[in-house]
Amino acid sequence: MPVFKLTDKLVFPPPHLATKEGLLAIGGDLSRKRLLLAYQMGIFPWYSKGDPILWWSTDPRLVLYPGEFHTSRSLKRIIRKQIFKITMDNVFDRVIFACANSPRKTGTGTWIRPEMIEAYCDLFNAGYAHSVEAWYEENLVGGLYGVSIGGCFFGESMFSNKSNASKVCLAYLAIFLRNHSFDLLDCQVKTDHLVSLGAREIPRKDFLKQLYKSLRRKTFKGKWIGLEGFR
Repeated sequence: MPVFKLTDKLVFPPPHLATKEGLLAIGGDLSRKRLLLAYQMGIFPWYSKGDPILWWSTDPRLVLYPGEFHTSRSLKRIIRKQIFKITMDNVFDRVIFACANSPRKTGTGTWIRPEMIEAYCDLFNAGYAHSVEAWYEENLVGGLYGVSIGGCFFGESMFSNKSNASKVCLAYLAIFLRNHSFDLLDCQVKTDHLVSLGAREIPRKDFLKQLYKSLRRKTFKGKWIGLEGFR
């Protein structure tokens, strides 16, 4: 399959035209309108320093249905002990910056470039992007962020400076999404870590069918208020 080159025109090729690896297009920009259109079509940006903007639509797609989050015994104990205080949308900029600067298991660089931080902070200010934060002794030790449109939450990245902090954030998010009747959490690309927490791969065509159905719902915009009593 060819890789499409985007212009200033606000349009993407159909996701099924992506390469076997999932690469669909290059170029364009990270404007709010383009990012929102991309997510609504099952497309997401992912690129490294020195690369043009790369747009992906992977097949299969890793998703986590909120009701299928797997809470292990050890994670349940951590939650019961209330080791972490959990908040939402309090320090979005700090969370995405921490995600960008957290060490990766492979390589030393990050795919969250400065222009991406700016773009997602703009989505947050517009009420579309959200963060979950884990605190330990008043210090931010873990978190995650993503984009919410319709009945879908598109997870982008997470970080943890203390063991299990990001897991607790994800558990919190899963409960929050379930309580607000979200359909799915898009995890994009398979990782063993996410699979161990209940995520599973589905064909892209099935993901897109579910996505388009979920987009009929009203987007839950603005600052999200967390769960009472969840620490």
